[in-house]
Amino acid sequence: MLSAECSDASSHTSSMMVDSTLTQVGKNLNEAMRILGDGQGELESGTRRQHFGSTGIPGPLQGDGQDVSTLLHLVHNLINDEEEDGEKPTLQLLNVGEQGHMALLGHSLAAYISVLDRERLRKLTTRILSDTTMWLCRLFRYENGSACFHDDDRDGLVKVCRLVINARYQEYASEGYTVLSSKQPIIYQSASCRPGLAQHLCTQLGLPLSSLCTVPCNTVFGSQHQMDVALLEKLIKEDKEAGKLPLLLIANAGTPGAGHTDKLGRLRDLCDQYSLWLHVEGVNLATLALGEVTSAIMAATRSDSMTLTPGQWLGLPAVTAVTLYRHEDPALSLAAGLTPSQPVDKLRALPLWLSLQHLGHSGVVQKFRHATSLSQQLLQKLKCVTSIKTSVEDELKSPVVLFKFSQEMSAASREGSVEGFCAGEKEVLDAFNRWLGEQLAQLVPTSGVDVVELEEEGTCVRFSPLVTAAVLGTQQEDVEDLVVKLMEVVPVMDSTLCLIQDFREQTHRHSPSLRYIEEHSWPGLGAVRYEPQADGMDEIRRKQELEKINTELLKKLQELDTDIIFSSGSEFGREEDCIFVGMVTEDVDVCELVDTIAALGRDIVESGRLLENMTEVVRKGILEAELQLQKANEEKLIEEGMLRQLPLVGSVLNWFSPVQSSIKGRTFNLAAGSLDSTEVTYSTKAQAGKLSLQDAPTSSSKRLPGQRLFQRSGAGSDSISETSSIGQAEETTMERSITESSSIQPPISPAALETPSDTAGDVITEKIQGSFEQVPSQVEAEEPTKEMQPEGQEVKQSSR
Repeated sequence: MLSAECSDASSHTSSMMVDSTLTQVGKNLNEAMRILGDGQGELESGTRRQHFGSTGIPGPLQGDGQDVSTLLHLVHNLINDEEEDGEKPTLQLLNVGEQGHMALLGHSLAAYISVLDRERLRKLTTRILSDTTMWLCRLFRYENGSACFHDDDRDGLVKVCRLVINARYQEYASEGYTVLSSKQPIIYQSASCRPGLAQHLCTQLGLPLSSLCTVPCNTVFGSQHQMDVALLEKLIKEDKEAGKLPLLLIANAGTPGAGHTDKLGRLRDLCDQYSLWLHVEGVNLATLALGEVTSAIMAATRSDSMTLTPGQWLGLPAVTAVTLYRHEDPALSLAAGLTPSQPVDKLRALPLWLSLQHLGHSGVVQKFRHATSLSQQLLQKLKCVTSIKTSVEDELKSPVVLFKFSQEMSAASREGSVEGFCAGEKEVLDAFNRWLGEQLAQLVPTSGVDVVELEEEGTCVRFSPLVTAAVLGTQQEDVEDLVVKLMEVVPVMDSTLCLIQDFREQTHRHSPSLRYIEEHSWPGLGAVRYEPQADGMDEIRRKQELEKINTELLKKLQELDTDIIFSSGSEFGREEDCIFVGMVTEDVDVCELVDTIAALGRDIVESGRLLENMTEVVRKGILEAELQLQKANEEKLIEEGMLRQLPLVGSVLNWFSPVQSSIKGRTFNLAAGSLDSTEVTYSTKAQAGKLSLQDAPTSSSKRLPGQRLFQRSGAGSDSISETSSIGQAEETTMERSITESSSIQPPISPAALETPSDTAGDVITEKIQGSFEQVPSQVEAEEPTKEMQPEGQEVKQSSR
């Protein structure tokens, strides 16, 4: 009696300890999620944040241990650590939700349960595994099935293949791979299967790649993403006649790209006829839990095995994948690894066991129904969007929606045609749709849209809420927002597509200085390169000049007040030193855009040439000026005679008989690099009869208030306020006028220097060096004269 009481007391004490421990596990998890989620205590850990900086260099293990709170703050700091460039990370912890907390609690409890005594652990894990298996089989209509839980969603198929090999080759367990040489096993898969799946299978099983047979999809009848059943039967017959053993067929209930389902009913009959194992996988298997299931999906319940990913479908973090299978020999299942041999391995099902109980059958079905309703909502909305083409397997019940910007739909909406808008139309449309998917994913991140590359359809945007909605929390409002953003982006794509040919033609008009680059992978108006004349320049020097000019040109274009995006496009094209012009609206003046690019490039080239030749021009000009001054002194000596050169005698003679000098001054034009006479200048009191380029009218036309750069006259500007638009327009026009005039010729008036002839070269050099930044257009050197210097603009030079 006393022994029984002691046993009861011990059991009660043990139960109390278990309850307190489980409670503590839950509290620790909640505290950890609070710290990692909301970042409380970040200020308190500021010094530790500096200690664990973003250098990425591992440090030594500290001698003293740290408490749980400190370690959680450390993990929080590492997750939210700043990038190397100082910018804060854009990715934050997702809101896993209450069911996600249950999954995380399951991982914590699995670690705690693993330390229980062996008998209690065995009973508990057996109960967890059997409950989860029964719930999943009933939920997905898979009767009399067993379940294998695995972290890698491909491992279930590997273990199934090992099971089939053990079943079909009786001596495989004793002889190993030598028995496979008599009849080579063949595994069949659809061309639309996951990339690398069968290769991973052969690698894990040690089979040669010749054991893999890829079956093409339909080309005439049916979906182009479904396996060709007739061709599959032909391949099976050929393999059997060749002495091979058809082993397993991998079918899709929702292809990874388009979400289409193979004809599972016919494939089931074919596998029964030739004794093949049928394995099914795909996102559409989630719809088996709904009340109404299509016959194509219902046929998956007749398969020999199928792989499910409930963690992804329900938004459960770190929950294992599940492979349901039917086989009567438990020994072979154990040998293949489908049945766990250790009780601890069965704890993989614990997070899913907790999450399913937390959601309940109705909660799981509701999540799947919500995801499919989002697909139908988007599909109905897209039918009203012009220039968008949709692609779904079933108009009424398809859980995956594909859509893309279509050239045919765009032409139909304008009652015209864009045929021949450029060579490589498919590549251009693929680039546009790739840009469309990236823009939508950035504008509406909770929608979960992504970009897929398909063989027939090309690049498409995919919306698969069964995979993303539970994780991202996608709601009907997000779908509405996605459609609104799509309707804003599509007109820009449409107008850009129409202006590509015009942009090419306008660029050819400026050939050969401006070259159009055929780059179909760029999502925009096109790519150009400014190529100046490079006579007598080697290849290396020419490439350096191209890079320098186009880099400076790109910088100037990016500084313009316009909505057009200019980019180097290094990640898109193979061509180097190009300028890529992005998407444009329909009111863009392509002619003005191309003219501006050509004008800026020409200005950069001329400015560079002026600076490069300045030193040589100045040096040659000074030498020529000294020679002409020396010649002028000799002519003056001959004209006046020797007596007039004597100090006293010359003064007396000049007083009695003044001499009018016939020697005129000279002006040094830096822009032309020549010496010109000042005779016309003195006679007209102005610069020699050429119109100054600084006074020449500029090519920039006035823009209306609110009109942006490169925008055609008459285009609307409702998005810009009247006051700000006027200021921007006037400022932009002034800047362009100054830029164009100054780039053609520097806007500094000629400077004047007065110096005797024997020091003319030194003074001119000194003056040019002192005002080199101003780059005066003309430096004038002339003989002294009795006439008045006109307006202080001429440089008098005389000989002694």
